[in-house]
Amino acid sequence: MPGYRYTAYDIDGREQRGVLESDSPRLARSQLRNQGLFPLDVTLIEAANDADAGARRGTGRSGKLGTADLARITRQLATLLGAGLTVEQTFDALIEQAESDKERQLLARLRGSVLEGNSLGKALAAYPETFSDLYQTLVSAGEASGKLPDVLLRLADHVESQQAMRQKLLVALIYPAIVLVVCALVVGGLMIYVVPQVVGVFETTKQTLPWFTRALLAASRFLQATGAIWLVVALAGFFSARAVLKRPHLRRRWHAWLLSLPVIGKTIRAQQSSQLAATLSILVGSGVPVLSALSASVGVVTNLPMRDALERAALNVREGAGLSQAIGQSKRFPPVLVHLIASGEASGKLPQTLATAANQQQRDIEIRMAALAAMVEPAMILFMGAIVLAIVLAVLLPIFELNQLVK
Repeated sequence: MPGYRYTAYDIDGREQRGVLESDSPRLARSQLRNQGLFPLDVTLIEAANDADAGARRGTGRSGKLGTADLARITRQLATLLGAGLTVEQTFDALIEQAESDKERQLLARLRGSVLEGNSLGKALAAYPETFSDLYQTLVSAGEASGKLPDVLLRLADHVESQQAMRQKLLVALIYPAIVLVVCALVVGGLMIYVVPQVVGVFETTKQTLPWFTRALLAASRFLQATGAIWLVVALAGFFSARAVLKRPHLRRRWHAWLLSLPVIGKTIRAQQSSQLAATLSILVGSGVPVLSALSASVGVVTNLPMRDALERAALNVREGAGLSQAIGQSKRFPPVLVHLIASGEASGKLPQTLATAANQQQRDIEIRMAALAAMVEPAMILFMGAIVLAIVLAVLLPIFELNQLVK
């Protein structure tokens, strides 16, 4: 538990100073009153470093827990609450088996907030870096419906599935990225160091070099002279692009352009649709009204044109339109998703069909990423091979000509 340094007065008016442990300042004051003291000042004992100190102030800047830690804590919460433990007992158990000090401090603050009389959903709202709006909405819905353990289990499944999908995307992209970096380093080393030294041998013979060799040598000298400049330009371009994309209207244009690309655009649509369908499935299945679920799901859609379409869909649902009709009007979301939602509305099994749609879109992402990797990897290898072949030819051509002269 966090420690507090206090200044208080006893019943005779004498000043008392000391230290006690408590979950929150309010509970610390309550403990002092129970001891017959009248608290004047209760101050949190600061941690050794600023990061932990800022975390202990309870301002919501405690540091974000990783997705794996969040999924584990969520599943443990669901298991313990489902076993009949009270919220206080559940947090006591979680604090005891916390795997890091940051996690232990966060759980202790949540426990203190709940003991002060706040709902669990309200306690989570103080830490938006760790608990998203979706997480808070689902927990509040579970508390209101009396199905908090079930909701937490579904939420844990959702967090784990999102983490698994991110890992699959990362694995699919990491190999092409490594090949690209290695290709750039190898070609750069050949052009800057190897080619000048090898070709320089032939220049001493006063031999007229083939035009292909001269062109490659000129390119090598150009890279030697301007290599540092290109590196600076690349870094400046990267940071400039990040600054420009922070402007909403420019980022919206960038996102719209990405959606228009043949393969990447469809992959983005599938990824955003999968997140939307999974979120709606959990919310609607937890008893949240469709309109509220749709409004809460806007935050999980990060592509701005698709988010705009979802906000318009929410307005249409508010005016009485069906969910499938409202989402389908924008033409931003895959037709399969729209038809599955319509089927769920007609059959009364909307949460199940939304879960099916999320799984279908996720499989579509995996197929597209596998196909993209299958195209990119050999293309990059062929490109690198072509460059190396050109360098080798540029080096060998003078040798061939020299042999002909000798003959």
